[in-house]
Amino acid sequence: MSRRRRQAQSVMMISMTYAAAAIATLPLLLILLHLLREGAAFIRPGFFTEMPMPVGEDGGGMANAIVGTLILVGVASVIGLPIGIGAGMYLAERRGAPFATAVRFLSDVLNGLPSIVLGIFAWEFLVRPFGGFSAMAGGLALGAMMIPLVTRTTEEMIRLVPVSLREAALALGYTRWRTSMTIVLRTALPGIVTGALVAIARIAGETAPLLFTALGNQFWSTSLDEPIAALPLQIFSYAISPYDTAHAQAWAGALVLIAIVLVISLIARYATRSRFGLGGD
Repeated sequence: MSRRRRQAQSVMMISMTYAAAAIATLPLLLILLHLLREGAAFIRPGFFTEMPMPVGEDGGGMANAIVGTLILVGVASVIGLPIGIGAGMYLAERRGAPFATAVRFLSDVLNGLPSIVLGIFAWEFLVRPFGGFSAMAGGLALGAMMIPLVTRTTEEMIRLVPVSLREAALALGYTRWRTSMTIVLRTALPGIVTGALVAIARIAGETAPLLFTALGNQFWSTSLDEPIAALPLQIFSYAISPYDTAHAQAWAGALVLIAIVLVISLIARYATRSRFGLGGD
């Protein structure tokens, strides 16, 4: 094969990879541009501090939905993060045990479970027996979605910790559990934090589980045993409304929601760079 032909093939393959990368990012860029075009004009200070207006009237905001989303994500994090991190530590420590293999497999299955199926399951076991929708049921459903992702991330991050570090701690007289908690976990902590932030970003925009659990609320509510508003639910409610003003609010809410997800993703990206020393001058 001639040199010119090899160079032509190299240029062609490099061009194809650049094209593939551009196509992969194109949907996100189009979504962002469309949201900015449709929703940016309706983003104002009152959008973050005012309650929704009656259907068909102009103005109002989504203060209750923003606060509700933060509450639901907080409840989900309190439930999902400790369980996921603990399960990931167990899988990393007992990677060859039959029970660990079963947990790993079931975690992967749960990670691929459609969110609407999880929502129906949560309605059957968390809403129906207690006679009503609630923020706690929504937080539990979102927390269950976090667990498998945090579990697998924690396991992989712990497995990246050098074995020599663990052996050195054991040689100094540390017990196995103390080595795992104070040496291994601390070393893998930046990567675990990254996985936790990615999991939070994922559940922040989930709608299907909340339709069956939190339900939504047009009024101000921060109680965990009552229905609560959330940005995804408010966007869904406005999107199916026949009023143009509601559609405009839906676009604005979608822009705020994706901005929250982007901020969390950027924080996760920064944590990743810090973990692997990728920060530059």
